[in-house]
Amino acid sequence: MRETVTLENTPAVLLEAREAAGGKRIGVATLNAPSSLHALTLNMIRMLHMALQDWAGDDAIACVVLQSSSDKAFCAGGDVRTLRNAILAEPGAMPNQLAQAFFSEEYRLDHLIHTYPKPLVVWGGGIVMGGGLGLLAGGSHRVVTPTTRIAMPEITIGLFPDVGGSWFLPRMPGRSGLFLGLTGASLNAHDALFTGLGDYFLPQEQRVAVVEALCATEWSADAAVVVDRLLRSLSLAPESLPVSEVRQNWDTITAMTASRELNEVVAAITGYQGDTVWLQRAAAALAKGAPSSVALVWEMQQRSRHLNLADVFRLELIVALQCCAHPDFAEGVRALLVEKDNAPQWSPRTLDEALARVAEFFEAPGPQHPLADLN
Repeated sequence: MRETVTLENTPAVLLEAREAAGGKRIGVATLNAPSSLHALTLNMIRMLHMALQDWAGDDAIACVVLQSSSDKAFCAGGDVRTLRNAILAEPGAMPNQLAQAFFSEEYRLDHLIHTYPKPLVVWGGGIVMGGGLGLLAGGSHRVVTPTTRIAMPEITIGLFPDVGGSWFLPRMPGRSGLFLGLTGASLNAHDALFTGLGDYFLPQEQRVAVVEALCATEWSADAAVVVDRLLRSLSLAPESLPVSEVRQNWDTITAMTASRELNEVVAAITGYQGDTVWLQRAAAALAKGAPSSVALVWEMQQRSRHLNLADVFRLELIVALQCCAHPDFAEGVRALLVEKDNAPQWSPRTLDEALARVAEFFEAPGPQHPLADLN
C-alpha cells in the first residue's frame, strides 16, 4: 500500500510517502509539468520546500527521492516568462515583489537541499538547466543518465549562474567552472561526473525501479551508505559513459581561462579557431551573450571565493534582484523565449561598459535581507 499526498491546486508537484522495509518510508517528490519541461514556478518551490522540511523531521522517512515524471527533462529551470511579466508590470521596482519571493524561496529550497540531514537522491536525467541544476547540485546522491544534458545558460537571458552556481562552479576542477559559466556550454553525464555535479551513472529507464528498490531495502543506522551501495550496484560500467567534452578539451579550456583579466579570457574563448564543435558553440554563445552577465560571472566568482554557502545565496539574491531591475533580463527572455527572434538588444552593449557598471548589481535593496536567517 502507498500513502499518496496530492497537493491541492498544484498538480505540477506530486508527493508520496511510500512504505518501505522495516517500518520505514521513502519520501518521493516528483515534478510533474512535462509541457514546460518541469520549469519551477513559485508554487512548486513552496511545495517542495514544505515537503522536504516535513520529511526531514519525520523519523520514519529513511531517505528522499527528487525526480520528474518524464524522461525528457528533470527540470529546465525557473519560470522566467512569469518573472518577466511581473517585471514589465512594475517597471523600475526594486525589489520587484514577485522576483523577491521567487528567488528568495528558490534559494532557500536549494540551501535546504545542500544541507539536508537525510540521504536525498536527485534523478538528473534528461534536460537539467538553471534552476534544475540548483536542485541537482546539492543532493547527497546525484544520478545522471545517458540522456542527461546539463547547462547554466544564463548569459543568453541577461542573468547569471545563480541557484548556488557561485558556490559549485568555482569548486569544479581547474577553471572549468568559469568556462562553463561564461559560455553556458552543455554537459553530458561524463562531464557531470568529472566536474563533480553527479555521483552515479544509471540507465534512464531504471528511474522507477530505483525507487522500488529503495522501498525494498533493509535500512540500517547509516542510511547514506545503504543508498550509496544500492546506486553503485545498479550503475552502468564506466566504458558506457559518453566522451567527456570537458575532459577531452581540458588543455584548451585551461589555456583559454588562464588570464586573470576578464577581457583576455573572453578574447581567448571567442577567438577559438579549432574544429571541435562543442568549443565552437561555446565561443558563439559567449560572443552573443549579455555583457552584463559576462561581467557578473567573473565578479561573482571573485566575491564568492571565501564565502560560506549561506552567504553565497545571500549575495546571489541581491544580484538576482538587481538583474530584474536592470533591462537585460526582461530583454533576454523576450528574445529567446517570448518573441524568439534571437536578437536581444543588450544594455550595456560592450563588456567594458558592463565592467564599469558591475558594482550596481551588488547594492542591497533594503536593510533586511530575506535570507538573513540561513546558516
